[in-house]
Amino acid sequence: MSDTTRQAPGGTTTLAGHRVARVGFGAMQLAESPGRPPVDRETGVAVLRAAIEQGVNHIDTAQFYGETVANELIRAALHPYPDDLALVSKVGAVRDEHGDLVAAQRPEQLRASVEANLATLGADRLAVVNLRRTDTPPGIVAEGDQRVDLDSQLAELVALRDDGKIGGIGLSAVSAGQLRQALPAGIVCVQNAHSLLDRSSEPLLDLCREHDVAWVPFFPLGSAFPGFPKVTEHATVRAAATALGVTPAQVGLAWELAHYARTLLIPGTANPAHLTENVAAGAIRLSAETMAELDGLATR
Repeated sequence: MSDTTRQAPGGTTTLAGHRVARVGFGAMQLAESPGRPPVDRETGVAVLRAAIEQGVNHIDTAQFYGETVANELIRAALHPYPDDLALVSKVGAVRDEHGDLVAAQRPEQLRASVEANLATLGADRLAVVNLRRTDTPPGIVAEGDQRVDLDSQLAELVALRDDGKIGGIGLSAVSAGQLRQALPAGIVCVQNAHSLLDRSSEPLLDLCREHDVAWVPFFPLGSAFPGFPKVTEHATVRAAATALGVTPAQVGLAWELAHYARTLLIPGTANPAHLTENVAAGAIRLSAETMAELDGLATR
């Protein structure tokens, strides 16, 4: 299907100079996680190609997702890459010799991670690289020489941008204060936990609104980590889904899209039916009454 005939799920916005669909694809679920092996090659390739066919042109990945599994599947499925595809990766962690995820926050480690992403993806340039800070849980927390000041990290990412290896700089798992500190470097997006039931990052989102920075919420439907309520299990969400004839997950994703015009979703799945469901969430329009009801489910 040509770029001109594909429909962009959720409409479009810009990301580091790319015009991207607001519903993208997160590759993390293609790799293994505790208690779950990585998807087989045939399944992973098929779901990635299906995402592109359904209008997705923003794929979020990382070299450390399953010890290169996600990147290798992306390359197998999509290389040579469509001209309009924005490949976005993340740095700040690596796998150790045991396969465990550990912090890799030093500037030279960030550069090495960018180079590793380029190599496994078979790409000359990444549309955006997100710096995943490791200051607080959930996930890994930096200790010792991995406690690196943000300015040193940003200087290395700016140098990589100047070298033409990355197109834009993003941040992940940061505070509003850290975003404010980083803005002079030219931040194009922020990835933080956020959902209609978890508004703890709302001050950070307000700062993104103020500076026209794209917002990429992770855990938009909740998480297995403690403290992240499950959106799809809330009675009000389920009632709204029933009234609209859609799924609770689609309601949660549609709410995120309606909450800020520069929101970019990156739901991931290895299931073709779930992929279609996620993409279809971009076409759901919530009434003002439904939005008001959902907005009232959490406070800042």
